[in-house]
Amino acid sequence: MGDTASYLPVILIIAMAIGFAIVNVVASMLLGPRVEGVVKGLAYESGMDAIGTSRKRFNVRFYILAMTFLVFDVEIIFLYPWAVTFAQLEPRSAEALLFLARIGFFVGTSVIAYVYAWRKGVFRWD
Repeated sequence: MGDTASYLPVILIIAMAIGFAIVNVVASMLLGPRVEGVVKGLAYESGMDAIGTSRKRFNVRFYILAMTFLVFDVEIIFLYPWAVTFAQLEPRSAEALLFLARIGFFVGTSVIAYVYAWRKGVFRWD
């Protein structure tokens, strides 16, 4: 019974999340407006009427810049738990040096990718 009780907070949070989603959907169906019409069905974005086609091509630099941002964003996510774990290791131990080498490789490859993208002109908008 002790193992089951440890899952109780997780089950409670999952139940709360599911309940919140259901309540929001039902409330919007009951309380939301139901006006249909031609104007309501038109495309609308950022307070402006749509201009041109939605099939316009974008420069690949936009996507490369977005991927570069995601790489560094994910890197920050991995750096935090590493830093917490590294702070608990004994200084100058073999395990601490291994942790340091691993994060050095991880950050180094990211910096090399950034320099590569920079030299290829990904960050130039002209």
